[in-house]
Amino acid sequence: MSNDCIFCKIANGEIPSEKIFEDDRVVAFKDINPAAPVHLLIIPKLHISTMNDIDESHNELLGHIMHTCKILAEKMGVHESGFRTIVNCNSDAGQEVFHLHVHLLGGKPLGKMG
Repeated sequence: MSNDCIFCKIANGEIPSEKIFEDDRVVAFKDINPAAPVHLLIIPKLHISTMNDIDESHNELLGHIMHTCKILAEKMGVHESGFRTIVNCNSDAGQEVFHLHVHLLGGKPLGKMG
């Protein structure tokens, strides 16, 4: 945990959020600035700043995050129509909070990327 990280504070309950899911490894909550009707953030409870900071020891956790995305897409009713997952890494990619997180977006046609 990082003392000044907003996502660490959300994960341990210091800052309220609209949590959709939580287990011993991850927390998922609604994005406060949604880009789609369904816009969730899935974060590990373990503080990892960016994708550049992952290593083999995180493989199981990263798989769990992806499986959680699938479960949440089903729960939110976007698994059949389609959903997008996004992980931004560093400022040029648009990462605003430096705690690894996956955006799950759906609920409308999202169009092609690029």
